[in-house]
This record gives sequence, C-alpha cells and structure tokens, in this order.
Amino acid sequence: MVATETTGAAPYDAALTRPARRVSWGAIFAGVTIAVAVQLVLGILGTGIGLSMVNPAEGTTPGGTGFGIGAGVYWLITTIVALGAGGYAAARLSGVTEKFDALAHGLVVWGVTLILTLYLLTSAVGGIIGGAFRTLGTVATAAGSTVGAAAPQVAQATGVDAADIRQEAAKYLSDAPTDPAQMTPEQAQAEIARELPALARGGAEGQRAESRIVDIVAARRNIIREEAQAQVTRAKNDFVQTKNETVETAREAADTVAGVAASTSFILVLALLVGAGAAGFGATAATRRRPR
Repeated sequence: MVATETTGAAPYDAALTRPARRVSWGAIFAGVTIAVAVQLVLGILGTGIGLSMVNPAEGTTPGGTGFGIGAGVYWLITTIVALGAGGYAAARLSGVTEKFDALAHGLVVWGVTLILTLYLLTSAVGGIIGGAFRTLGTVATAAGSTVGAAAPQVAQATGVDAADIRQEAAKYLSDAPTDPAQMTPEQAQAEIARELPALARGGAEGQRAESRIVDIVAARRNIIREEAQAQVTRAKNDFVQTKNETVETAREAADTVAGVAASTSFILVLALLVGAGAAGFGATAATRRRPR
C-alpha cells in the first residue's frame, strides 16, 4: 500500500485570486437608460398637464410667470425621480457592497445622463431651433434691405443697367434748383433728406447742413429764418432725446437680460447638484437594502 502525502494547502482557485471589478459599465448604462426613459415619460406627462391648463376660450390660462415657475419645479422633481431611479438601478445591478462604490456608480450615471442630454439638445433640438432662427434671420435681412442694395437686383431682373439708374437719379438731383424758394415740395424733401446724415455727424459739416435745412424750411413755409431755425433746433433736440431714450432703454434691457441669465445659470447649477445628490442617494439606498 502506497501512502500519499498531503501538504495541507488548499487547491488553487483562479476565481478567488482574480481582482474584482469595482465599476460595472453595463450597470451604469442600464441606469442611464432607465433615467432617460423615466425623464422622457415624466416630461411628456408634464407637457400634457400643461397643455390641459390652457383654455383661451374661458380665459383661465395661467400667466407666463406662473407657467414658467410651475414648469421649472416640475422639471426639478422629474430630474430627482429619474436620476434617483437610475442610480438605484445601477447600484443594484453592479453587485457592489460598499457604499462608496455604489455612490460612484450613481454619480457616473448622473454624469453620463447629463452629457447625453446636452448632446441630444445640441444635435437634434438645437439644430431645429438654429435652423428656424437662421430662416427668420434671412427673412428679416431680406425685408430690411435698402433701396440702394435692391436696385441693382431689380435692374438686372428687368434688363435695365444699374449705371443708367444712378445716372438718371443724379440728373434729377442736379436739376434741383439751388434756391430753396424755387424748389418743389418733393425736391425740398429730397434735399433735406440728403442733408440729414451730415447734420447727424455734427461738426462744421453738420452746421452747414443745418443752415441749408433752415433755409429750405424758411422758404417752403414762408417764415422768417429765425423761426425756421427754432423749428429745426426743436426737431433736432427731439431727435437727440429720442435717440438717448432708445439707447437707455436698450441698455436697461441688456442689464435685465444679463441678470436673468445669471439667475438662470445659478438655478441650473443648483438643479444639477440636486440631480447628482438624487443619483447618489438612490445608489447608496440600494446598497443599504442589500442583505449581508
């Protein structure tokens, strides 16, 4: 009988010595899928609820401010629910037992969901909105084209040389008499319109333009030059006041927009942090409920 000698060492098992993976990307992508799906479903539900509150016939439609606040609160709640569900699912499916590992899975779900959402907004919705604004901009630019820019195109379409049009226009201006008293009302208006840019620039050229306009007003209205000067000065002061008020209004509007943009940025950052907390809380909750 042959005796066998045992060393007492346990048999080698490669599965026991293989390092465990602390990050499960499959579980993370599953959590992201659940988060996006929940957010989408709740978003569609919120859209339906919001549209059901619109009733122009009875005049019970909420105001824009209340609508915006309600939509923001609803979006925050749906974000918390969606990211909480995604973080919980990722932690449960990953098989982690440590709270830190679960928290990391939840935060990665939050990050991937955020990146995916930004990508979808910039690629799909952003492209649609950008195309709409580009179309509106093209229409506005075409509508705001000046006669001088449009004249060559019209001349080309009708077979008339643009140089002939400019020469004909110059001939009409050159035929205008120098004496304001001999001008027709149309010639006087054209002469004043031609002097207005120089009047707006000011300086010596502006003074000459103002003197010319005063002469025309005095001749056309058959009043003394001092009275015409007073009328032109009054009109110029009104124009300057209107311009200053317009600039001030634009400046106040820009300040208001900047303030709203800053407040919106802070609120958005707060909402993103709340979403990260919801994803982490859902993931750690899954770990706490795992039996040891």
